[in-house]
Amino acid sequence: MTQTLFFLGSTGYLGSEFLKLLAKDYPDFNLRALVRNPTEEKTNKLRAIYKNITIVSGALEDDDIIQGEVEKADIVINVASSDHAPSVKATIAGLDKRSKTGGSPPLYIHTSGCGIVSDNARGEPVDHVKEWSDIGLDLKSCTPTNTHLDSDIPIVELGSRKENPVRTIIVYPAQIYGVGTGIQRTTIWLRIFMDMAKKLGRAGTWGSGANSMNNVHVLDCADAMHRVFKAAMEGRADEGPEGLYFVGSLEPKVTYHDWNVVMGDYLFKKGLIKEGGSRPMPSEVVDPLGNYGWSLLGGNQFTNPDRITTKLGWDPVHTRREPLLSTMHAAIDVALEDGVWGDAHYTTGPEEESK
Repeated sequence: MTQTLFFLGSTGYLGSEFLKLLAKDYPDFNLRALVRNPTEEKTNKLRAIYKNITIVSGALEDDDIIQGEVEKADIVINVASSDHAPSVKATIAGLDKRSKTGGSPPLYIHTSGCGIVSDNARGEPVDHVKEWSDIGLDLKSCTPTNTHLDSDIPIVELGSRKENPVRTIIVYPAQIYGVGTGIQRTTIWLRIFMDMAKKLGRAGTWGSGANSMNNVHVLDCADAMHRVFKAAMEGRADEGPEGLYFVGSLEPKVTYHDWNVVMGDYLFKKGLIKEGGSRPMPSEVVDPLGNYGWSLLGGNQFTNPDRITTKLGWDPVHTRREPLLSTMHAAIDVALEDGVWGDAHYTTGPEEESK
């Protein structure tokens, strides 16, 4: 009997890259994909990747649609926003109902992020940064105000229960980078920081930008997702409280300041902003995001991918071949081609107006 797979995030940077690998090894799912504003172009791109796909028109805010789709699915994959708690709650509610119908327990693979281990250094140098392993990891030992935890802890609790079981796995990508080959070709953090540079007329960081994290090329990250999925399908994956997978290379980390300098210099060379380099963002930018922004964008996140390397043989070959900084110019060019900048050049931000 054909299994039904419900996919959230299929048109995204990592999601569409993973979908391509899924199509090669698992082309026969009844795959249903939630797509916001499914234009003919989006639909055609998705069908070019996965032929047997059904487009479900909806957004992460559509709780009823998500819960209804999850209730009918054997497998749910979420590669959409890692911080959209309402959609995760709707997914959990659907999995709960699905698990009570009998048969094999449903499988839920959720993509989160390494912000769970942020030290919130506020972008400043620190003497020591803790390195976290995903083996023996207890999410409740993380700083409770860190990002993603309000979704991740309930997922693990769902995957821990004995009655009406649900199989849960959470994947924690580090800083994903590189030009992708899927539908969305550039990473969201680059597009966000480019947008801020456009508004301010310069690049900048939370604090001095001395913080850093592990990084991983998008092709390696998609491969990791695929390995976890394949292991789960074959009954080899760790699940529930043990089903937590860090995905990041052990290649040299790059500080937020250093990659913002590369971005700032390149955008300045192109005449798109009025100064090169990078300096701290003004309060008008950082204050609206509050602790969330400082924790996610101003903290160190050091993780060791012990589970996926030792148990599933993952090796980040693309990350070694193309280090983060070497890909920045190409990624910026692609983001510009895809319209991230629009037609306008820089606009003067609040900090510059006060000078």
